[in-house]
Amino acid sequence: MGAWRAGLYGRGHLALGRVNGVSPDTALADLSLKLLGKDIADADAEERRVLRSIVERSLISRDAMDVADEQATFGERLSDRVARVGGSWGFIIVFSLVLFGWMILNSEILGRWHDAFDPFPYIFLNLMLSTIAAIQAPVIMMSQNRQAAKDRLAASLDYQINLRAELEIMRLHEKVDALQVQRLEERIEALTAAVEGLGPRAAS
Repeated sequence: MGAWRAGLYGRGHLALGRVNGVSPDTALADLSLKLLGKDIADADAEERRVLRSIVERSLISRDAMDVADEQATFGERLSDRVARVGGSWGFIIVFSLVLFGWMILNSEILGRWHDAFDPFPYIFLNLMLSTIAAIQAPVIMMSQNRQAAKDRLAASLDYQINLRAELEIMRLHEKVDALQVQRLEERIEALTAAVEGLGPRAAS
């Protein structure tokens, strides 16, 4: 259903080049004054996008994860993968096995022949662990910053959707009120005509 709606909008069946005979920019400015109560120049980027989607009758909902992935750089995607691997049980198990294997190899196997390349207290192993920790820490922080950016993006998209829904409800209320006023005017005109028609009959 969503794909059908997107295709319908994309083919231009519902998208308008001109709205009620006015240009989209003029319609956008009028809609901003009418619904937001401020000039379009004072509206922020999110409000402008919502208003433009109303004028063009286009979809506004987007997947925050897809948008974030499209905007991500190679370094950001790499930091996500490193953080994902480093925070898994598989990494902990493999890393523990490597550490124990390193210590057993240098203490029990090669140590008996006095041929250990990193004997106790495993200075080279400590150096590698320190290097890995020094590199991994900022990479994880980069991934956390990217997650915070994703959260802000998701909040922004939610705000746009909520604003679009609120403005559409306001427009529906205005249309309903206008229809009610029109019906009342038609009834008043009908009653007035009926009363005026009864006047000559009563006189005769």
